[in-house]
Amino acid sequence: MTRVYQLFLRLVDRLPLPSAKAQQRFALAALLSQALIAVTGSVVRVTGSGLGCPTWPKCFDDSLLPIPQDEVPWWHQAIEFGNRQIAVWIVVTTSVAIVLAVTRARRRREILVYAWIMPLSTFAQGVLGGITVLTGLRWWVVGAHMLVSCAMVWLAATLYAKVGEPDDGADIAAAPAGARRLVASSAVVMSLVLAAGVVVTAAGPHAGDRTNPKAIDRLDVSIPLLSSLHGALVAVYVALLVAAAVLISRGPSSEAVRRRVKIVFVVVAAQSLIGVVQYFTGVPALLVVLHVAGAMSVIAETAILYRLMSARVVRGSDRTTDKLAA
Repeated sequence: MTRVYQLFLRLVDRLPLPSAKAQQRFALAALLSQALIAVTGSVVRVTGSGLGCPTWPKCFDDSLLPIPQDEVPWWHQAIEFGNRQIAVWIVVTTSVAIVLAVTRARRRREILVYAWIMPLSTFAQGVLGGITVLTGLRWWVVGAHMLVSCAMVWLAATLYAKVGEPDDGADIAAAPAGARRLVASSAVVMSLVLAAGVVVTAAGPHAGDRTNPKAIDRLDVSIPLLSSLHGALVAVYVALLVAAAVLISRGPSSEAVRRRVKIVFVVVAAQSLIGVVQYFTGVPALLVVLHVAGAMSVIAETAILYRLMSARVVRGSDRTTDKLAA
């Protein structure tokens, strides 16, 4: 196995050295692909196309591609099959990220680890997606599928942040230690917010299969109660961010951190507004999709903020890295 990897490294060394900007663009493409598959997954759910391809890994037992079926309308097949094809983009972008991570100029251990996690987690996610279909869209399997996507977005965002840093350097604090602990705590609470959101969806009106919604396993719990829990966790998450922002504004912090925390508040405000409107309008399908897209944005921005709070400085220089501030 070691010989194969060494051969892989030698082959990569023959490729032209990519620019730092090109590496960031591919890392961003990997991040967007991870977020996109979560968003298209929500489209599958709200359109009732979860069993548009009733088996896995094929669409039907005797066909890899969708085929005309009286039981499954073509548009459900197209939506579910299209969601599965996003995985191809993920494989391509994460494979490129690996190649860029192992070039002679990089080979920074932490970037290598994150780069290799991407395709491995994508494979695991694909298997979990198959289990979701084969178990008939059981709510807890669907929820696990969504939460794994959230974790992958966090990892992809962290990889994106790390790719923008110099390899020959060391980490220094770019924000008060208390602020970094508060953002880390907010990330923990955010994971609980996401889990609560998944549970709310499991009890909501979108079963995932419009052809036979009564056959889908649903969570029989009060939606107002679950929504109240979800909202309370959001309030705690925002309170932690506000406390972190106060420390950042008053203490020694890099300009990149100050700008990024403002971006986090913008996406959190937009996401909260969507959630409130969604609740009082009966959870319309479009707002569900927008809410999932907003969740991916909040995850990514929080992950980048957390990474920026520990800036990487070029050895022999006292300048911090502000490349991700834009």
